[in-house]
Amino acid sequence: MKEKAVIVLSGGLDSTTCMGIAKQKGYDLYPITFFYNQRHNREVEQAKKVAEYYGVEHHHKIVNVSFLGDIGGSALTDQAMDVPTTSIAEEIPSTYVPARNLIFLSLATAYAEVIGAQAIYTGVTAVDYSGYPDCRPEFIQSMTDTINLATKMGVTGEDRLRIKTPLIHLSKAEIIRIGLDLQVPYELTTSCYLGEEEACGVCDSCRLRLKGFAENGAQDPIRYQSC
Repeated sequence: MKEKAVIVLSGGLDSTTCMGIAKQKGYDLYPITFFYNQRHNREVEQAKKVAEYYGVEHHHKIVNVSFLGDIGGSALTDQAMDVPTTSIAEEIPSTYVPARNLIFLSLATAYAEVIGAQAIYTGVTAVDYSGYPDCRPEFIQSMTDTINLATKMGVTGEDRLRIKTPLIHLSKAEIIRIGLDLQVPYELTTSCYLGEEEACGVCDSCRLRLKGFAENGAQDPIRYQSC
């Protein structure tokens, strides 16, 4: 019997690459997507398309954690804050959503425990977004220890539940190179912070994505307003 993996799937480039990696590793895929009252719903819609592409839409969970938007404190949830369109200079970027990965991984753990999964895949990277405190290897290790202390499966199971972060030490170009080799459906993904039908091409996320494709000598398959 195949092992199961929960994939924290945002509909973005990184999490979709994680789907491709987990599939290549032979896991049964159980994606989970979070609506956290972000600026747009495009992420959720694209995540649905990615799950359908991999034939696991029947396993796809969409969880409403919109209270993160009520809390605010991020340019991704607070309409009064501007989305950065220049290089991120501050130590912790305004696009950081307070405690987002802490909450996402906690809920992914609950899903993993219910279905008997052995792994949780998340597309965090400490290279392109080194200012995000919840993308650091130290956080992932601490979270792994915590979930195995806090769950029935962690206490009574033969194996520890593992948080897999295959992208954590990779640049965007390296991530895209892996995804291209795995034929990850990047045409179905979204990265733009603004969430329009055509990506803006100027926000920090768009610029990192475009740079990553360019460094691979590849054309980004999604449409842009400007590049």
